[in-house]
Amino acid sequence: MDFATAALLHRGTVIPAHPLALDESRRLDEERQRALTRYYLEAGAGGLAVGVHTTQFEIREHGLYRPVLELAAEEINRRAPFTTDAGQAVPGPFVRIAGVAGPTRQAVAEAEVARELGYDAVLVSPGGLPDLSPDDLLDRGAAIGEVLPTIGFYLQEAVGGRYLPRAYWRRLAEQPSTVAVKAAPFDRYRTLELVQGVADSDRGAEVALYTGNDDNIVSDLLTPFHVRGGVRRFVGGLLGHWAVWTRSAVRILQDAHAAVDGDAEARARVEALNAMCVDANAAVFDVRNNFAGVIAGVHEVLRREGILRGIWCLDPHETLSPGQAEELTRVQKTYADWLS
Repeated sequence: MDFATAALLHRGTVIPAHPLALDESRRLDEERQRALTRYYLEAGAGGLAVGVHTTQFEIREHGLYRPVLELAAEEINRRAPFTTDAGQAVPGPFVRIAGVAGPTRQAVAEAEVARELGYDAVLVSPGGLPDLSPDDLLDRGAAIGEVLPTIGFYLQEAVGGRYLPRAYWRRLAEQPSTVAVKAAPFDRYRTLELVQGVADSDRGAEVALYTGNDDNIVSDLLTPFHVRGGVRRFVGGLLGHWAVWTRSAVRILQDAHAAVDGDAEARARVEALNAMCVDANAAVFDVRNNFAGVIAGVHEVLRREGILRGIWCLDPHETLSPGQAEELTRVQKTYADWLS
């Protein structure tokens, strides 16, 4: 990872999880897939995570892993922010993250595809591997880290995650390839254990903390964690929730950073949005139905904004739950001044 990109990752930025655009025949809609990437760039995101849960893990079974990563890489390369260096425009930092999944051989192969396409790091999913012990997961992460820098991932159990103890996060942080960790257990106790584990490592300061707790975004960004070596904070978010209303997410993170730096007005603004974020996430992620409509909920918001043509998922049975559309309408009306 080049210095400017690493600096952006560690300073903290908005990294949406990239959805998958399909047509009514459930084939890849290349035009809308590219439009999605442009939307995130124009909204001010500092990175993108492609091939992750929000992209639908099933892309692998449908031969879409490389095509989807390739489309995003092409749009990022065309439209990523530019800076001026010695009078010339040069690409500015933008964090390109690819999701990798499956057994070690598959995950390493996916990391090699990501490296070939110019991605900076890989988000290593621990899901779907019940036969692997925590030691096995660490060995898998080290093998993937031979290809690209890695981002550890604490995945909630509702979508295939498992409990991983404090010692696991210490040992993961000690791996030289680990540059960040995404905390998404949707559990305050487990989130605290993750932060403590990373801080226990002698490399802890080199590992950026990103919230993936879509139910607790603002609190994660504002909370000081008093741990070994001082105070650690979540510096940004790598979130499925930030795949929608992304401009609002950019404003939230800007205010959170300013609040941490002592800006009282920014703190008041962002704290006032805490309940709104939780309420909106409950509707998008279909919390009442144990997250059954989470992907369709993201798609529905993007459809209403004219970015997607429909809410089709690769699994034809995956759609909005009863009452979810009405909940989305309610939150959009209630928080119209904030959601964009």
